[in-house]
Formats: sequence, C-alpha cells, structure tokens
Amino acid sequence: MITDTHTHLYSKDFDEDRDEMIQRAKNAGVSRFFIPAIDSSYTQSMLNLEKNYPNDVFLMMGLHPTSVKENYKEELEHVKEWINKRNFYAIGEIGIDLYWDKTFLKQQQEAFSTQIKWAKEKKLPIVIHCRDAFDEIFEVLESEKGNDLFGIFHCFTGTKEQAEKAISYNMKLGIGGVATFKNGKIDKFLNDFDIKHIVLETDSPYLAPTPYRGKRNESSYITKVIDKLVDIYGLSYDEIAKITTENSKEVFGI
Repeated sequence: MITDTHTHLYSKDFDEDRDEMIQRAKNAGVSRFFIPAIDSSYTQSMLNLEKNYPNDVFLMMGLHPTSVKENYKEELEHVKEWINKRNFYAIGEIGIDLYWDKTFLKQQQEAFSTQIKWAKEKKLPIVIHCRDAFDEIFEVLESEKGNDLFGIFHCFTGTKEQAEKAISYNMKLGIGGVATFKNGKIDKFLNDFDIKHIVLETDSPYLAPTPYRGKRNESSYITKVIDKLVDIYGLSYDEIAKITTENSKEVFGI
C-alpha cells in the first residue's frame, strides 16, 4: 500500500483523463490519496472528487497562502463553516508563500495562525505550504508549539537545519519529486533523519519527478520517489512503501 499524502486530483489539468490517471496510480499500488484545499473556488470540485472516489480520497480543508488576498476573511469564514459542517482529515494546505508576492505577508501570518488554532480545536493535523518563508513559518510554529501541534511540512525543500526544526514541531517531512532532482539538495542529508519522519507525496500536477520533470505530474509517479528513497535509505521498495504509509496513518489517524 502506497499513500500519496498530497495530490490535487481535482485540478483542471486532469479534466481530460482523471479516471484513467487515478487508475494508473492504483495499478502502481497507490491506494490512499490525500487532497489539499486551496480556496472556496475549489471546494465543489473536491466534494465531487470525494463522491466519485469515496474509498480512495481523503479531503483536507484550508486556505492556501497564495489565495490570501483582500477577501481573506471571507475565505477563512468559508473554511470555518466547512470544518464545523463535516469531517476533514487535516487543515491544509496552509502556511506562508513569499515567492510570488509579499504584499499580504501580515494577512498570511494571521490566516496561518488562525487555521492552526482551528486544527488544534478539531484535533487535526496541519499541512504546511512554505515557499521562501521558513523563518516566517517557524516564527508562527514557535508561538503555537505543543503536543496538539502536528502534521506535515509539505514539499520540504529546506536545509538539514530547517528539517531538524520542522521535525521538532512534530512535523513529518513531505518528500516528493524534488528529491529526484539533480539540484534538489535534500537527498544529500535525508538519511541523517530516521525514515519515521518521512511521508510520500506528489503534489501532482506539479513538481513531477525525474525523468518526467517539466511535465504534468500524477500520483503514479510516486514510484519514482520511492525508488530514490530506496537509494537514500538502503531499504527495499516495499519497506519504504509500508513505513511511509504507516507514518501517514500516524498523522491522519486512518
């Protein structure tokens, strides 16, 4: 059993072949797909996906930092309404992104902190999006740290020291296609960390692993990430799949 802890299966990139793409992933051994939210414009697509694949997909709810704009308070109300209405498996993806735009940094920090508090109230994990914002992310996590703070540092691309810090806040490291890149860097130190801290992800349709880099990513390509972790950890393919799925169960509770 392989778990893709982060995949945008509702993306328009899959509108032409979604069923076939998901079947390819199942054929490759992927049996659990965790679906991050972005903002209110994607909620119905996520619900439709769950309806069509009730035994395979597990939804998160949250406001993505790049969707924090002038109307962010309305978007946060949308998140709050939904997490009070039904069950989700995580609050995500949430965090801070300063790569595209620094205009709404204060609002991103507020949205991140607010959603962490909601996750604690619901006893849910958080799934963190961080881009060019490790210091800002860690500042918020420091103020919220505790046994009730846990989750996944999605698409981890930081340094060894940043990995240590993320783990210190009860975060698993979400490892995907970047680990296969020649300039990805994280493959140089990952084996310094026990594999109990690692979960697998694709972030499809983004960040396709080598040899598909630059093309549309899909969940079946997670096998290339496992191959890379086999090299890094010196464990068998099946051991990597089993351990990382157990790690995901620890986070999501299922």
